[in-house]
Amino acid sequence: MSFGEKLTAIMQRPGEDLVAKDDVPWWLKYSGRGLGTVGGGIAIILGLFNIITSIFNVSCILGSICLMLAGFTVVVIEAPCCCLFLDFVQNFSDMAEKRPYWNRAALYCGLGIVPLILCLGFSIFFGSGLIFATGLIYGMMAIGKKGARPDPTGLPTSVVGSPQGAAPLSTDQHATLMEDPDVWRPT
Repeated sequence: MSFGEKLTAIMQRPGEDLVAKDDVPWWLKYSGRGLGTVGGGIAIILGLFNIITSIFNVSCILGSICLMLAGFTVVVIEAPCCCLFLDFVQNFSDMAEKRPYWNRAALYCGLGIVPLILCLGFSIFFGSGLIFATGLIYGMMAIGKKGARPDPTGLPTSVVGSPQGAAPLSTDQHATLMEDPDVWRPT
């Protein structure tokens, strides 16, 4: 067993199929899961730090509580093994796993914006930014791979780039297809 296969077996969720069901690259999946886990933990710590430092500012305390709840939600979804002491965590994580990637992207981006609306401080900005970045990664996973740009003529192109079997294009700048049907014609 190679090192990559061992790493994949370690990072696999319980009950997950070994065959990938979508076209998302493995590094993007693990970067989203890793950033969500680490970013959620850092968001919890930064929210607690911000509660301690902003003792008389009510809106910043509410923003810090929202940041801690957002971080906890992300950790519960991305790494349920960190919260084994709660009974509902595995069921909630499995339910979130079955949803499309854009649902998680929208949830994480929304969770990252709410604390910033309540209070704009460095710790809240950094913690919310980590959660929002996780949402952006899941948004890229939802979009999928970028395909090749299609040829506007609809014909296959040869090595030099001109359509195969096509007559040379007219060099007249004022000729259009409506006025001169011989500007472009397939052979």
